[in-house]
Amino acid sequence: MNASNPNRYHRRSIRLKGYDYSRAGVYFVTIVTWGRLMLFGKIENGEMNINRYGEIVQKWWNEIPVHFPNVETGAFVIMPNHVHGIIIITDERRGTVPVPFDTTIAQQKGEVTALSQNNGYGIEQQGGETPPLQNNDIGETAQGERTSPLRKPTLGQIVAYFKYKSTKEINVMDGGRIQKLWQRNYYEHIVRNEHEMENIWNYIESNPAMWATDDENPNK
Repeated sequence: MNASNPNRYHRRSIRLKGYDYSRAGVYFVTIVTWGRLMLFGKIENGEMNINRYGEIVQKWWNEIPVHFPNVETGAFVIMPNHVHGIIIITDERRGTVPVPFDTTIAQQKGEVTALSQNNGYGIEQQGGETPPLQNNDIGETAQGERTSPLRKPTLGQIVAYFKYKSTKEINVMDGGRIQKLWQRNYYEHIVRNEHEMENIWNYIESNPAMWATDDENPNK
């Protein structure tokens, strides 16, 4: 399955008319596999062909805006041992945001203006694979009524949801063979303007073609 086709991604999701980039609500994130293991597929002829694990990772990335009503996703690429993606936290709520994750998950504090820090991905943050909720993952009562308050999720909570859900499904599928799917940390860079967005978008789309020189490629 090819995961590098740029037509898969909808540019409308990052073309937010009148969006104030100074609010630091648009993020470029990079999440790497545990031990940098090559788990998600292979690069062939400059294109990424994802396997079963990669399909699950793609599924849970697509679920982010479903689970978090005021979150949009932009460009996304699955590489053999990491993913890059754009996450946008907006003020436009399509419903009720689920109950927040454990407050011990690190909050985002740093700001960067270039992609030159920490392997070129931005500020390194903590975001473990702890379960997102104590009881269930949608914040509902037995009668199906949502109980959580209208509240913005943090970037750390969004990443933790994605990591937890993808890890859980892969472990169920493979009988717990992959105990740790992701590194505890992740990298985030705050996108400040449209020019920077274009550069990052192009970087994400072209990532498979640059695999031979990628810092995460163990064979480069």
